[in-house]
Amino acid sequence: MAHLEAKPADGARSASGKGSKPAGRTGGRILADALRSQGVSHVFQVAGESFLGLLDGLYENRSAIRTITCRFEGAAVNMAEAHGKLTGRPGVAIVTRGPGACHGSIGIHIAQQDSTPLILLVGQIPRGDTDRDAFQEVDYRSFFGGMAKWVTQIEDAARIPELIHHAFQVAVSGRPGPVVVAIPEDMQTDTAEVPDMRRYTVPRILPDPAAMAELKRMLGRARRPLVILGQGAHWTAEGRADLAAWIVANELPAAVGFRRQAIIDNTLPNFVGDLGNGGDPALFAKAKEADLILSIGSRMGEPVTQGYSLFAPPRLDVPLVHVMPDGGELGRVYQADLPIQADLNSFATAARATVTVEPAWKGWTKELRANRMKWSGEVPDYDGRLNLGAAMKELEAMLPEDAIVTTDAGNFSAWGARFINYGREQTLIGPCCGAMGYSVPAGIAAKVLFPERTVVSMVGDGSFLMNGQELATAFHHGVNPVVMVFNNQMYGTIRMHQERDYPGRVSGTALTNPDFAKFIEAYGGHGEVVQETEEFRPAVERALAAGKPALVELRMNPDQITTRTTISAMRRAAGVSVAKAAKPAKADKKSAKAATARGRAGKAAKAKKR
Repeated sequence: MAHLEAKPADGARSASGKGSKPAGRTGGRILADALRSQGVSHVFQVAGESFLGLLDGLYENRSAIRTITCRFEGAAVNMAEAHGKLTGRPGVAIVTRGPGACHGSIGIHIAQQDSTPLILLVGQIPRGDTDRDAFQEVDYRSFFGGMAKWVTQIEDAARIPELIHHAFQVAVSGRPGPVVVAIPEDMQTDTAEVPDMRRYTVPRILPDPAAMAELKRMLGRARRPLVILGQGAHWTAEGRADLAAWIVANELPAAVGFRRQAIIDNTLPNFVGDLGNGGDPALFAKAKEADLILSIGSRMGEPVTQGYSLFAPPRLDVPLVHVMPDGGELGRVYQADLPIQADLNSFATAARATVTVEPAWKGWTKELRANRMKWSGEVPDYDGRLNLGAAMKELEAMLPEDAIVTTDAGNFSAWGARFINYGREQTLIGPCCGAMGYSVPAGIAAKVLFPERTVVSMVGDGSFLMNGQELATAFHHGVNPVVMVFNNQMYGTIRMHQERDYPGRVSGTALTNPDFAKFIEAYGGHGEVVQETEEFRPAVERALAAGKPALVELRMNPDQITTRTTISAMRRAAGVSVAKAAKPAKADKKSAKAATARGRAGKAAKAKKR
């Protein structure tokens, strides 16, 4: 993911941190000033009494740091994680002690698995009450120790600048990730005289020239190479440009890891698809035929390797070149024939400058690209009134060149991954760890950071009601993302697995939903319901033009469980009665009537305009 420049808060100034020695600052003020000295422009928080001192410090820094007030801690940390993905700089979330920290922990899990730089500040009980099982007491070193890169607690206000600087440095170094800092409430009212520190720096590890020479030799022997790209938050715009130039110059076929689709321009003749859940079976088959794998930034985790079945650890049957910024990731699962520890952007620059060969695989690349174009460009005639493949092709054509798309966990996300090709300046972010409830907060964060850009948040009906309340945050802070709810009245991914393993025995996966358009209208937003393919484009156009938060509900055919199969087909294959296949719930039949009326009213208004 390219680093993007967020629009700073009104009146923001860059802090150098040199020679700043305000006498007798409180810990809360020192902490807020420390965030400012590290270049923080936004913090995402749900207020708690355990960090009132920090909130007061943020008041003093309100011209430089924008405080985004959220409605749920899990959503606040997701917003900060999205900030990290979009900018490459650590996003900052603040939650209160105990329940607040527990709610926010999902964002730490996402940041850890997705390699996203993140700082979580957690209010803590007064220091004198430690180990008394005090009100909302939690040992955060134990609680977050297995997920975060580093967990600390600041006991002395005079050490705030030092420890905050180190927290940011840890978050961005090597494999980026989350850092948790506990801040006792009484420490925030202590006073100290201490200077601010300079801003953290991102260390750049240059690739070994000998390794680059060996890479060139290995490419020279290959006939069917395959590049696999990952590590979204690490890439800069310059690094992505160098990467694309190198791949094009060598006519290499490039695939992306799960939810990393926008690392490379999908319109290039070298882009061959995504190795993720719901990907093209033809690409998976071709990956097994490759005679050289170049994994650049990808950990080659479970989704990318289809449960470690494409490439069985610890050694591949073919040579593996593995490029990672953190040496601890090299050899962790797969033993590489050529491990290269390097900053990914530095690697791309070096590869562009030094590794060019006469490709012996032109036909191979064209074959893989043709498979991608067939998979993405040929929309099947799906059953039902709304063809989501056709709708996604319409959306692809409608998205501006610099659009930001956020996505959530769930089978619904495969529709965008399959049928939307992202351009050079477009951005896609989503939870690689499969956490639900991510997309709406992420879309709001994206719009807060880049108010001038179009932001579309794609989310399933199950995920939407996990953090859909954050629409209130969008209204509160005056931003207008467009939320696209894929409604099939079920936890679709789990139903797919259920139908595979226990066909026809539906248990715990059906949902009853509200009228989502009315849901956003209750906030004062713009709502649309789409039931027919031809309704999609005009509904999205109206949502984009609304000038306020908007929601487009897509009434899916619930039987179409993936882009490739239906529940009915799965049951037929298992010899189970198709009569039990998914049907709309009664509540949804009622709302369907309302949607039909809404659609007729829209058509009538359109005809009147003409």
